[in-house]
Amino acid sequence: MDGESTIADADEIRGAGQTASAADRAAARRSRRPFGSAVLHAPQVLRALVRTDEIWLVVLAAFIGCATGLSVWLMTTTTQMVHQVLFGIGHDERLSAMAVLDPFRTVLVPAFGGLAMGLATLGFTRLRPRRTVDPIEANALFGGRMSLSGSLIVVIQTIMSNGVGASVGLEAGYTQIGSAMASRVGHAFRVRRNDMRLLVGCGAAAAIAGAFNAPLTGSFYAFELIIGTYTLVSFAPVSVAALVSQAVVQALGGSIFDLNPQVMPHIEALDYIPILALGMLCALLGISIMRGVTITEELFRKSGVPAWMRPGIGGLAIGLLSLVTPAVLSSGHGALGMSFEVREPLRWVVLLVLLKATASAISIGSGFRGGLFFASLFLGALLGKAFAGALIQVSSAHAVPATVCELVGMSGLAVAIIGGPLTMGFLALEATGSLPMTVAVLAACVVSSLTVRRTFGYSFATWRFHLRGEAIRSAVDIGWMRNLTVGRMMRREMRTVRADTPLSVFKRDFPLGAAQRVIVLDEGDRYAGIVLLPEAHADADDERKVRDVVHYAETVLLPQMTIKEAVAMFENAESDALVVVDSAEGRHVIGLLTEQYALRRYSEELDRRRRELSGE
Repeated sequence: MDGESTIADADEIRGAGQTASAADRAAARRSRRPFGSAVLHAPQVLRALVRTDEIWLVVLAAFIGCATGLSVWLMTTTTQMVHQVLFGIGHDERLSAMAVLDPFRTVLVPAFGGLAMGLATLGFTRLRPRRTVDPIEANALFGGRMSLSGSLIVVIQTIMSNGVGASVGLEAGYTQIGSAMASRVGHAFRVRRNDMRLLVGCGAAAAIAGAFNAPLTGSFYAFELIIGTYTLVSFAPVSVAALVSQAVVQALGGSIFDLNPQVMPHIEALDYIPILALGMLCALLGISIMRGVTITEELFRKSGVPAWMRPGIGGLAIGLLSLVTPAVLSSGHGALGMSFEVREPLRWVVLLVLLKATASAISIGSGFRGGLFFASLFLGALLGKAFAGALIQVSSAHAVPATVCELVGMSGLAVAIIGGPLTMGFLALEATGSLPMTVAVLAACVVSSLTVRRTFGYSFATWRFHLRGEAIRSAVDIGWMRNLTVGRMMRREMRTVRADTPLSVFKRDFPLGAAQRVIVLDEGDRYAGIVLLPEAHADADDERKVRDVVHYAETVLLPQMTIKEAVAMFENAESDALVVVDSAEGRHVIGLLTEQYALRRYSEELDRRRRELSGE
């Protein structure tokens, strides 16, 4: 968000009608720029090449993929080392796959680690009070601009959370740093808004591709969740970034996501009935988890416990849950692999689903930082295994294989929480290499996605935005409507008259044809209304004052209003022009905006976005 302050400063200067020299504006931007946010711009020749030739944009995406792949490997390695030190596990062992852990470490590490996390967050908040936006919000509202320093803080918080055993994944940190580096590169090359959003998608695609050893999954994660649409223009840079990141991670030691489930070469038509039912169950569980996170946050908020203490309390609860099984700790990479290999009793699997879901809700709700991507994969696999066990209990004559149910549940729950049906479909394809299995997964994903949209309406990310009051349903760019403000569109040239002016004097000074409307001011130079020239000249009583024939005295526009709000004001007031004032209290006139011009600018921007979406 480093670039947002620059835009906001300029808008403030324009909106208030003030004048400032270029040097003054530059000094204001420097004074408001946070420490460590300076950007070195690339040489002009390179900037010109990137802006004019898409081949060079692909080259830029390859560098982003390389840097993101390295970041993914570093984060993964660092977290594994933290697990080894704090929990006393071996180099090749995974925390969630351990059969037993030291009970004292199991309880104390999440508790004291959560306390350290809370204190660290308190310190970070004082150093950098601004909230860090994630890639979806950045692309939806800010044209892809992200803060690298803020994203590094998110990475540290994610590593701390996962490292002490909180039931969150590193994927949020992967995509945050990958997208932030891409945004910083785009800023350095001064790319266009649409290209900036594309580069942010490249960073996210590279992060997921490196984390899951799945370039198609990473690419469509970017298309569905970060960019918001798929075009032929965006395919090359996004796919190149994903492929390069995967190659880098493999060269450095490989991804920790390594599933090789044995699936049937063919899935019967009758099997689709329970598969679709499982997709609906995944949606219901996903909604429950998202609601659980909100309820946990609300309980902590009402408890009066200071925010810095909440992760410690949440960590203690997670540690107590992990005494039952270490599978609830961390994101569950190791436990997921064991889930496909070991067959547990049905009651144990159901219990593990409840424990893991509770641990995930407590982790996010108490203030740990991380994502639910991999946790949703593990929970979905457990739900699928429980579903398969229940089918065998009901009818052993024709039951869907457990591995099929696990893969379907894994993808279906991830779609319910994260979104992206095609993303999860390609993850199943790249994990199994089976086209019939992929078709079954896609069918369940469609049911899961439709159920969530019809009954809940949000994915986990967009649900969090909704709770903050942001009307974001996807990463499709709606930020242009916020940038297209009344202050930018208004006309400053206008004619004014005093409210106590007699109509005879008004008619003499403003003959018919001189203007369509005149703005009326009171004795304190505050806005008092608009007088229409034809109506004023039609009034035969010349002794009346101008204040007697004014309109729209209580309806005004403010410079920070968006074009959408302005159009709504025109419709409610049934006016073709409204005055812009500095504030609702001061009511000093700074401009005039007509409905015709606002609608024309709105139509132009809509047409521009349509061309971008279609790749024209």
